[in-house]
Amino acid sequence: ALCGFGTLLLILGGSFFKIVALRAGGGASVAESMGGVRIYPNTSDPTERRLMNVVEEMSIASGVPVPPVYFLANEAGINAFAAGYSPSDAVLGITRGAAERLTRDELQGVLAHEFSHILNGDMRIGIRVMGVLYGILLMGFVGQLIFRTLAYGGGYRSRNDKGSGNATMVILLIGVALIVLGFVGTFLGNLIKAAISRQRERLADASGVQFTRNPAGLAGALKRIGALEVGSKLQAPNAAQASHILFAEGVWKNMAGLWSSHPPLEERIRALDPNWDGKFPAPESNAGIVSREIATSFSMEPSTLAAGFATGASAAGFSGGSQPSASSARSRSATTNSNESYPAEIPVRIVDRAIDHVGHPTQAHVDYATGLRALLPQNIVALAREPYAARAVVLSMLLNQDVSIRDSQLQALGSLVTPDVAALVKKLAPAIDELDARVRLPLADVALPALAAMSPSQYRQFIQAFQSLAAADGQLDLFEWVLSQIVIRHLRPHFENARPAPVGRMPLSRLSEPCAVVLSAVAYAGNSDQRAQQAFAAAASQLPALGLKLVLREATNLSELRRALSAIAQATPQAQGDLVDACAASISADGHATIEEVELLRGVSDLLNCPMPPLLVNQVE
Repeated sequence: ALCGFGTLLLILGGSFFKIVALRAGGGASVAESMGGVRIYPNTSDPTERRLMNVVEEMSIASGVPVPPVYFLANEAGINAFAAGYSPSDAVLGITRGAAERLTRDELQGVLAHEFSHILNGDMRIGIRVMGVLYGILLMGFVGQLIFRTLAYGGGYRSRNDKGSGNATMVILLIGVALIVLGFVGTFLGNLIKAAISRQRERLADASGVQFTRNPAGLAGALKRIGALEVGSKLQAPNAAQASHILFAEGVWKNMAGLWSSHPPLEERIRALDPNWDGKFPAPESNAGIVSREIATSFSMEPSTLAAGFATGASAAGFSGGSQPSASSARSRSATTNSNESYPAEIPVRIVDRAIDHVGHPTQAHVDYATGLRALLPQNIVALAREPYAARAVVLSMLLNQDVSIRDSQLQALGSLVTPDVAALVKKLAPAIDELDARVRLPLADVALPALAAMSPSQYRQFIQAFQSLAAADGQLDLFEWVLSQIVIRHLRPHFENARPAPVGRMPLSRLSEPCAVVLSAVAYAGNSDQRAQQAFAAAASQLPALGLKLVLREATNLSELRRALSAIAQATPQAQGDLVDACAASISADGHATIEEVELLRGVSDLLNCPMPPLLVNQVE
């Protein structure tokens, strides 16, 4: 019994240690253990630029922050992975074979598959599986260490000492038992890992196709794998440990395929292309297409991609002034003067459609994201991808429209950041003021990878400046609050060793008070008290068991909202999704939505790990 307890303690201890280490290191630790090197957002390599363009589009389309991307330059096989514990610390890894051999459509299919893992919580499962298997492997390793130490390290020298010899024999037997248990445990653990992984991969294929509405892209990538001699195999020593998080089989098949972490390649292809003839294309058959796409990766997106989008703001240059222009002197939540910008009141069906696709974006969202990227001024995007300048891009979004407050902000900024950053904020201000309302938050998403590359001292300086600018007018408006949630919340895991929050287990019935605060805040956003009561009643009807009552407007300030959402983070994922639905019902009560309501909904959804895709305001029914 004592030996059994010790063995269990060893497994649990090893698993706990590994899971904690992986959580602390985030997805970056997994990517680096696989030989990945981070691609900087402002990369000048055409192959990497094409890859980063697709990643940015997929991020905007899904509503998640742009994740850091790691390049496995020594891997000729076609493969990719998503690793991390939550969307905030998620990273993407992709091999040289995938980046150089896949067309843009095929690359988009692979990345849609990986984004579905991020959105569906598969990464968290993958981390736990890696931890449990490490604990089992540790048991076998300890057994081998005991056996080798005693068998070859002089353990028998005292064999004439009967008592010592008996003790040595007992320890040897324990070592052998640990080896056997480690082997059996590893065998069974790999079987369980394979079964779980195969099912998740099938679901990710289906979700990826829903994302892109282009099964030919994902099927084409799988066919390219079949055409290559190396296929999707990796050379990294840790490939076996991470095989279950890869896009395709990363290690050579063994145990007659029982340990395969993915469904057979042919099965996956036929699920996407039922008419497939069973033949793989020639390995270099798409080389011309890939070469042309890589060669044009730095050019502007075709103008047709921005069809239906405003282009007036995208021509904004850097005038060098800092005063708000006439068209931007309205509230920060107002749009630019484009006749295709967000309408003052957004039809509720558009909001409902976005809520319906939380965690399940579609090709329409990808196309919309591509158009948004085309709408962003190229010079501002280039700055947002550079770690030094990205700070200025985000800080300039916080400049107040009141001239006197803006002047005091700029004066204070000089003592909070370096002179170059302060000067760039002032220079950028007019162009940022003129941005279409739809691209402000996506621009912050694009800037996140560059901001994550700051040094610790730069991060501290940036956070201090961010908070100072936001508080300059004595109040935190909704846009500033949402921006702070997106930027600061997703940067903290990279700099403050902030552990990802565990999956909540609490029902909403125990969180009625914070739920009332959140729903009241949403109801009051952009509404009079009378309309707020109607909106709240619509939200409360979605959660009748809670007996919710509208709280006073003063009790729904952003500080109280932050506390309420922190409490609701303890709720189950299903309960959090129900609350987001109730928020949407509040917004839908009067048949339309204001930009204030939509931005607040985006912030609430992000805090509850229910990323909301962009509103398709120009989509034709």
